[in-house]
Amino acid sequence: MIRKLLATLALTGVVLGTAGCNTVKGLGRDIESVGEAGDKVVR
Repeated sequence: MIRKLLATLALTGVVLGTAGCNTVKGLGRDIESVGEAGDKVVR
């Protein structure tokens, strides 16, 4: 249950991050930051 919630939150973050960035480089940074946040939660 918690994993589904975390996955939903991560996906929401990616969607919002994608909507907020203006360049491909910015998109890459946004995706990287979401991945790092996910790693911190899993640890």
